[in-house]
Amino acid sequence: MSTVSLEGLTKVYPNGVEALRGLDLHVADGEFVVIVGPSGCGKTTALRMVAGLEEITSGTLRFGDRVVNDVSPRDRDVAMVFQNYALYPHLTVLQNIGFSLANRKIPKAERDAKVREAAAVLGLTDMLERKPRQLSGGQRQRVAMGRAIVREPAVFLMDEPLSNLDAKLRVQMRSEVLRVHRKIGVAALYVTHDQTEAMTMGDRVAVLRAGVLQQCSEPRELYEAPANMFVAGFIGSPSMNLYEARLEPGDQGGISIVLGSQTLSLPSSALKRNPELGTYQGRDVILGIRPEHLSDPAHSGAAPEPGSALAADVDYVEVLGSEQLVHFTIDARKVREETMPAGADQGEIVAASVAEGVARIDPRSAIRARGRAIFGVDVERLHFFDPATGDAIAHAGELAAAG
Repeated sequence: MSTVSLEGLTKVYPNGVEALRGLDLHVADGEFVVIVGPSGCGKTTALRMVAGLEEITSGTLRFGDRVVNDVSPRDRDVAMVFQNYALYPHLTVLQNIGFSLANRKIPKAERDAKVREAAAVLGLTDMLERKPRQLSGGQRQRVAMGRAIVREPAVFLMDEPLSNLDAKLRVQMRSEVLRVHRKIGVAALYVTHDQTEAMTMGDRVAVLRAGVLQQCSEPRELYEAPANMFVAGFIGSPSMNLYEARLEPGDQGGISIVLGSQTLSLPSSALKRNPELGTYQGRDVILGIRPEHLSDPAHSGAAPEPGSALAADVDYVEVLGSEQLVHFTIDARKVREETMPAGADQGEIVAASVAEGVARIDPRSAIRARGRAIFGVDVERLHFFDPATGDAIAHAGELAAAG
């Protein structure tokens, strides 16, 4: 059993490209931490550095109290599952799972016992004599996992192990991976580009961007209290609606949010929880609205409270059975963050000329494409960001607590 500590880990390639900068991350014994981010953000590089497959430029890597920067991969006591399975096609399932044990000269009887125990955990007992070509993609991935866990490693590493599977099988395999992890109970680092995978699997989720850690939190906190605009826009599907707005003094000590030609209102109680929001009165901000925090008051029959409604032109509607996604435009300027080259701290905040937004509403709503709609806004679930830095000013949890 072991913990994993990445302390200021940096990777700079000979051509000068900085793939990872000052990464600080701690994985407790038995914890399942997921690293997520867009392509090229450095997540696989970080995993390979932990495995010893990439040289560390600077920083310290510890397993427990032991510094392993210069320890060879074979002596780090880690097991890694790759995206492409990497099975030996001429060996049986039993031989593939037991390959590392055979290399270590483990006696055959002991080796077979360990392999059969791992196979039972993974539901592979009836397939031990098959070759990889006789297995489905999910079964091959289970074999790759079996080969890793049979070694009883101190650290378990997984690099997008489910990305080659179809959508339905990925969902099934998520629970399989977690079940296996609970059984072996070691520190685990899991890399994925799939935010749904990250949010449903991780005890904590670390979001990387351009080699820099943006936030590492439990999934719920990551969603409800994003540290900056990038995390807010990256986590969530559909992503958060982000608009240019301005805060002005409101009635009875509250705040008015000027959004294009429309205005939303925050009560004075919001300032009690987050006084910093008051310092932005008379200033521009970036306003964030989650799609599920917009509703159709016409369907519920209850008129929205004053200062909690937005009028919009409906572009099109996606009917998904359990919900509808309404794509709309308002006359405020929507914001997106441009991806910057590796090594940049912040992306350039760019306002799009067309302010297309998305609302997630009740499937029975009568809102239709190419019409006009009035949305109710849950003003106590709004997010605010500094337009200069992209950092959060106030988030949903703070405003809700204030209310």
